Amino acid sequence: MGVKFMNGLKSSGLRTALSYLDANPAKNMDKLLNWGLKFDKKGNYTKEIHGIQAALADPDNNWNILVQHLWNHLDKGQRKKFFENFFVNGTFKSKIKLDESRKKYHCNVPWAILMDPTSACNLKCTGCWAADYGNKMNMSYETLNDIIRQGKELGTYFYIYSGGEPLIRKKDIIRLCEAHSDCMFLAFTNGTLIDEAFADEMLRVKNLMPAISLEGFEKETDSRRGEGTFKAIERAMDLLQERKLIFGNSCCYTRTNTEVVGSEAYFDYMIDKGSMFAWFFTYIPVGVNAVPELMATPDQRKYMYHQIRAFRKTKPIFTMDFWNDGEFVNGCIAGGRSYVHINANGDIEPCAFIHYSDANIHDKTLLEAYQSPLFMQYKQNQPFNKNMLRPCPLLDNAYKLAEMVNKTAAKSTDLEHPEEVDDLSQKTIEAARNWKPVADQLWAQSHPEK
Repeated sequence: MGVKFMNGLKSSGLRTALSYLDANPAKNMDKLLNWGLKFDKKGNYTKEIHGIQAALADPDNNWNILVQHLWNHLDKGQRKKFFENFFVNGTFKSKIKLDESRKKYHCNVPWAILMDPTSACNLKCTGCWAADYGNKMNMSYETLNDIIRQGKELGTYFYIYSGGEPLIRKKDIIRLCEAHSDCMFLAFTNGTLIDEAFADEMLRVKNLMPAISLEGFEKETDSRRGEGTFKAIERAMDLLQERKLIFGNSCCYTRTNTEVVGSEAYFDYMIDKGSMFAWFFTYIPVGVNAVPELMATPDQRKYMYHQIRAFRKTKPIFTMDFWNDGEFVNGCIAGGRSYVHINANGDIEPCAFIHYSDANIHDKTLLEAYQSPLFMQYKQNQPFNKNMLRPCPLLDNAYKLAEMVNKTAAKSTDLEHPEEVDDLSQKTIEAARNWKPVADQLWAQSHPEK
């Protein structure tokens, strides 16, 4: 496919296809997909395109309803920008360049880069490591800009901000959106710093999506994030919905809130507030202030497995559980396989929850980091388990992370309270052992042929 495919897309006017979809999305979507099949000579997307066509052919299919919901509730300008940056650049163009880079350099090259502009945060959430650092670490605009420049050269067009609270650096984030208008950006944020002025800026640049953290309803959110947080989040979501901007929620499920976060009432609440996607994470006890008692039980993780799958058939919101959905991405996506994390000190880590590194962006290029011993350990060992419901080298496979870290010169990146990887593993070994029989049973039931 390569360059010829991209040239074919451009010459055929893929970027003008949005105007046809605006005129009659229900009628013209299938034509656009058939057009894509015509140019996909090597069949890289054939399976996915046929799946989308089947879903869109059924007016009662929830994916069809979800697409129509997104189309009808998004600002037209952002919809166009999302189509160009996420699908054209972040899917077609990105895949070509990523495949070329991976083949040329014999290492993982990620589809997305997660980076922390600052370690500072305006909240102090129970069990979160960020509050320990305070305003001690920040990456300059120039460093953030150069990370994106390097990433695009290798094929990465999707960038995610975390922290700390990334919106403490609002001006620089908007500036980066302007400088890289061909990329799509997402920010994991507590939402309390989203005001009218910032919402207007998001509407102006059009290529930034917030994923606002929620722990459930007011009781659950405020108990972990502080009194008044839930009301501030509601106000932020109202501002975004009024402007028809795309946004979603980031939901951490713990032993204390799983039944709420997985409830139908909670899903309906997110949809009603305008959320178009929801990312689900299970609590990981990382850092000196970690609370292992907050980890979800095997039964609670099983509950989330069933709930999210059930609501995918009935609710107009796109969801992903970054542990229980391992089967859809062939296991762990960290270590540069699909994404990488760069903290506010510049340490290049395999995952946002794995605070060990043998490379720093101030000393090495992205490519040098991807070829480092720690990242090559990830590449050589992925997937970490044949059961894709046990994807994680820390939470699901006892001592696998420790084994990889101990084979390299990787060090703890926690500047306040460095943590030996064997000590971290001790916090999760019981959870891994308890989840194994439950996960194995679920996997056998859903994949009897395997």
